Parts: sequence; structure tokens; C-alpha cells
Amino acid sequence: MASSATTETVPSTVSAKGPQSTQAAGAASAKVKMQMPRMPKFSTKLEEREYLKGRLAAAFRIFGKYGYDEGVAGHITLRDPIDPTTFWVNPFGRAFSLMTKSDLIQVDHHGTVIDGGPNRLLNAAAFMIHSAIHEARPDVLCAAHSHSLHGRAFCSLGRPLDIITQDACAFYNDHVVYKQFNGIVLAAEEGKNIAEVLGNKKAALLQNHGLLTVGRSVEETVFWFVSLEKSCYAQLLADAAAAGRGGETVKIDEADAAFTYKTVGTPAAGWFSAKPMFDLIHEETKGQYLE
Repeated sequence: MASSATTETVPSTVSAKGPQSTQAAGAASAKVKMQMPRMPKFSTKLEEREYLKGRLAAAFRIFGKYGYDEGVAGHITLRDPIDPTTFWVNPFGRAFSLMTKSDLIQVDHHGTVIDGGPNRLLNAAAFMIHSAIHEARPDVLCAAHSHSLHGRAFCSLGRPLDIITQDACAFYNDHVVYKQFNGIVLAAEEGKNIAEVLGNKKAALLQNHGLLTVGRSVEETVFWFVSLEKSCYAQLLADAAAAGRGGETVKIDEADAAFTYKTVGTPAAGWFSAKPMFDLIHEETKGQYLE
């Protein structure tokens, strides 16, 4: 993918607070240390905007590939790097799997479409949820919400995710349950309530609704969504199997979960973990999403 952005490899350090975890003890004497590349950097804000819009279009292609579309529902937003009070979003009714960079529309804080593709129809629910999140969280570059199958099934339980797998450790003490459901989010107050409950976390389980993830990069946000959806699926399967045997799932020790989070739950880890998905969608589409 064309970009003047460069990457470099730097050591990634991890540590555990509180009780010593079994992983922390082993990591201290490990001969091979984790390496993590740096996120791209840009010479101008305009260059950054064009690159990020391409990543956002790719994100929709990934959501389409994974079946996260449900009719016209679902949205991913990108805070504009030139005017951070505005964001880019998918036009209402455009298929995720057909999304291109030129389709995306730019919306201001009043909900007015000020730039973008030929279809400038705005999803009101997208604006209400995402505008509130972007306003409340200056650290958030991207936010994603959709009605994925296993996510919405798990959200019907009205409970947080159990930390039963290594992947779930990315959400250890870093997700919330939004316990209200007032239908489609068409009121500004509902969007603000979701943002308030989300707080400084990376993900929310919207009861009777679906999943919501945020991040400092498009890639991070997409990876958290995909991983959270899979973690919901894994827990549904594990809980059903455990119940069938009259027992319950084995939870990861608190100290080990906290240590693992410091490796798999950081913004950099989320960004890098998404790389294979973005590389694959670029290869499969021959970069068509960049049009």
C-alpha cells in the first residue's frame, strides 16, 4: 500500500503490578524479547488524512468479509486529522464490502455533511453515538459499532466478558456493559449516555444491541472489534459446554490476566495485531478500496 509513512522496530517492555504472576516471572529471564514496530508518521496533515481514509475504507471491507453487516446497520468513524471536530463515516446504505475511500463522507459537530462522496446520506444513529464518543474522548481516533452475530447474542446476557482465554485478556478491566436499550439511537442524550458509560475503556457491550470498540488508530479499533466478537463466541461455546457438564469455565488468575493485558491489550498491540487483516484485504481487493 502506497504511503510515505515509515516504520521502525523498537523493543516492547512489559511489567506486572501487584502480586507476581507466573508469566511475569518467566518473562524476566526470557532470552527473546517482543519487538513492536512503530505506527506510521506523515509529513503533512493532508497526507495523513488520505492515508487514514484509505485505512477506514479497508476497515469496512474487513467488516464485510467477516459478516458484520446487517442490512444498513453499523458504522465506523475516523476523526479528521485536519479538523478534529469533524469525522469521516460510511454513507447510509452503502455496502461494507463495496466501500471505497471516495465513498466516505465528512460530518461536522452539527451533523451536517460537509464533504465526501456522491451519496451524502447520514445514518442518524451513527452521528448520535460517534459524535458523543469523539467529543468525550479526545484520545479516540476511530470508533466502530455493528451488530455482529455472536456479539449481539452475548450482549443479550447483560454481563461483562469473563477472562477465560489469552485473547480475552486484552479486555481485562477494559470494557463495560451498557445496560440500557431504548431502541435505535436517535436522540443525542442516548449517545452521551453511551459515551459516559464507556468512560476511558476500549470497548462496550451494548445490552440487547451489539459491540462498540474505540482506539487510537483505525487498525486498533478494528482488531478490538474482531477480537471481542470472537471472545464473545468463545465464551458462549465454553459456557454452554461447562453447563452441560454441570460445572463452569476456568477463569484466568487476576495477576496473570493483568500481566497478559500489558502485552496484548495496548494500543500498539492492537494496531500491529490488525496488520494481517489489512494486508489480506488489500491483496484480495487489489487495493480497490483506495479508489
